[in-house]
Amino acid sequence: MSGQLFDTSDSIQARAMFLGQRLDLAAFSNMDALGTAPLTIQAGEKGVAVLFRYGVAVFFGLKPSEIVAFLDDINRLVIEAFDNPEADDIDLVCNKSATEGAIGGKINLQKFDLPRIQTVADVLAKSVILAHYETSLAKHFDRIEPLAANLKNNRRPGSNSKELLRHIGDNLMIEAKMIGRVEVTEKPELIWDYPEFERLYMRLEDEFELSERHQAVDRKLSLISKTAETLLGIMQDQRTLRVEWYIVILIVVEILITLIEKIA
Repeated sequence: MSGQLFDTSDSIQARAMFLGQRLDLAAFSNMDALGTAPLTIQAGEKGVAVLFRYGVAVFFGLKPSEIVAFLDDINRLVIEAFDNPEADDIDLVCNKSATEGAIGGKINLQKFDLPRIQTVADVLAKSVILAHYETSLAKHFDRIEPLAANLKNNRRPGSNSKELLRHIGDNLMIEAKMIGRVEVTEKPELIWDYPEFERLYMRLEDEFELSERHQAVDRKLSLISKTAETLLGIMQDQRTLRVEWYIVILIVVEILITLIEKIA
């Protein structure tokens, strides 16, 4: 579909929302969709929704009330929904005489056709996921920093090994999602079908700093995992040392008992 999606508008608003860990898109398999990679459907009175299996929905030209109604309709399809979904809004402007890309806090397109809308949706979806994990990792830092401070000051790192294991597990899950499912650093499948939009994608990717933000998240993940693993190793060494001391004490006690029996 290459025609104009919003014939009466030269400006629309886009809203990207990271709803949950996954979206079950099987319910839309029998729907007459505008596009399938990514899934693009009509929503609201005159709007469009682009849905991603990894839990993001991007809305174009929908009123706030229409977005709320749409989310209510698909609520059952959101797996492990977030209580407070990460969201981001940006205006899209149709201007055939201007360069396509992000300009002055807005995204300019020469046409509101399906491939362009899907390209923008892919970038916004990746951006909102990065924003979610940037916030999440900041909270991880807040929790793990006191443990690292204890280690620096030669104090015991604490005894909550389950908490440290949870940090490691959370980091592995984030890394698996960003690399395996979302593929933040990869070009979308759409570009292979419409190579003429690769320049637009690259401009938007650069404007939203997807690669740089992904690298920053990756470094934070590595640092948190390394810190948690180091603390966990120290705690395990301390426990091993205590067990060894218990064994030594038991041996000494047994020797003393034997000597006492012989003397008696």
